[in-house]
Amino acid sequence: MTMVLVVLLAAVLAGPFLSKFAERYLEFYLFWLGLAAVLVSGSWSAELLVSSAKEPVAITVAVFAAGVLFRIGQAPFGRAVRFTEQHLPSRLFTALFVFSIGLASSVITAIIAAVLLVSVVSLLDYDRRSQIRLVILSCYSIGLGAVLTPLGEPLSTIATSRLGESFFFLFRLLGEDVLLALAVIAAAAAVLVRPPRHISRTLPVKETWHAIAARSGQVYVFVMALGFLGAGFAPLLGHLLDGRSPAFLYWANMISAVLDNATLASIELNPSMEAATVRAILMGLIISGGMLIPGNIPNIIAAGKLSITSREWAVFGVPVGLAGMLLYFLLFVQ
Repeated sequence: MTMVLVVLLAAVLAGPFLSKFAERYLEFYLFWLGLAAVLVSGSWSAELLVSSAKEPVAITVAVFAAGVLFRIGQAPFGRAVRFTEQHLPSRLFTALFVFSIGLASSVITAIIAAVLLVSVVSLLDYDRRSQIRLVILSCYSIGLGAVLTPLGEPLSTIATSRLGESFFFLFRLLGEDVLLALAVIAAAAAVLVRPPRHISRTLPVKETWHAIAARSGQVYVFVMALGFLGAGFAPLLGHLLDGRSPAFLYWANMISAVLDNATLASIELNPSMEAATVRAILMGLIISGGMLIPGNIPNIIAAGKLSITSREWAVFGVPVGLAGMLLYFLLFVQ
């Protein structure tokens, strides 16, 4: 069983880079691999099927509702973005946007923040390289900011519940780390993202209702796939991670680049852990979640809408993630 799960995990990691089909239909590719992992590990049950079918509903509804709202409010939103960009130095605008969208994600949820990101990027004419860099850095920012409250994303919800803590526990535990990281990411965006070539006076063509519904369906399948992947690999990961040191767990959690970080948190966290261990686990999960497209829901939404390939994401996302992991480890984990 273990060897088959290792092979399936390798397919999850390598498939999108080796196969155009896997990259084009990533959510379905991961869905079938997740289903295979569940069957191989013996984790299949009626309860898993029901929970995996229910879990994506709220996120899917949020994505659909956000798509509808932005379609309806595209004109005033576009005018506000253009006005702000025109009246601030471009690099300052970029830094403030990356910082604020990350901070806001703890309240408006990572899903809505990702839809906002796509809407803003679509309005401004960045060159392709700068567009990809801005999106990836913003998704890192969203992933970090969303952990500060249980409202932000499933990871923070599950972590708060598993630890039996109050609403503001994660903000007290990680607030300084996250705010510092958001500032660093915002500064990096100001340096690495070139100003837009021009600001269009015309708004992009409104997204069709079919496109909004299709994206929502893709998100549903993708979240369901993450549930299967997490359940299928839980026996393998639980055995490998049980009782390990904070430093080991921190680096091992790079697996969240392709697996649901909420599932990993539910496997690793328990109320008896020291604050330093919880901190290392969560920061490892959050930082590495930006490395590849499957690592976080905002990555999926932004990459899908803006047609960013797995290869394009990895070329910039992996070095940024590795640098962030190493820097945080040297400063706070050792």
